[in-house]
Amino acid sequence: MLQIREAEEQDFDQIWTIFRQIVSAGESYAYPQETSKEEAFEIWMKQTQKTFVCLENEDILATYYIKQNQPGAGSHVCNCGYMVAAESRGRGLATLMCEHSQDTAQKLGYKAMQFNLVLVSNEQAVQLWDNLGFKTVGRIPKAFKHPKLDFVDALIMYKWF
Repeated sequence: MLQIREAEEQDFDQIWTIFRQIVSAGESYAYPQETSKEEAFEIWMKQTQKTFVCLENEDILATYYIKQNQPGAGSHVCNCGYMVAAESRGRGLATLMCEHSQDTAQKLGYKAMQFNLVLVSNEQAVQLWDNLGFKTVGRIPKAFKHPKLDFVDALIMYKWF
């Protein structure tokens, strides 16, 4: 049975496996492909407000974080990042996590959620966020150097709760 819970420090070895798989491919996140385990821990576990894992039994299949998108006058808008292990894709985990993150965001007092760099080449993500009520509010031409597609545009997607 699937469940989502807040991540604990001891979960990071399994999160790292997913993080490394996705980031080393260089196709969806702007983190350096050679990001170390220590750097990943700082990014995914420490620079966030909360980190969550999606589990089946004790196996972590996916993870997401939530944090402020901007400090001060922009602190009412949060940002999230989602990662699903390759072998777990196609099971609706990104939808489940995005819905969970929206509930969590509202409980934490956020008024909106913003995704800062949704690559147009990541058609599944663009479609999913659109289906979940996010609007494209900006397009950054050639914002991302994709390892296979060269420079691709990125979207800024936003949802007011």
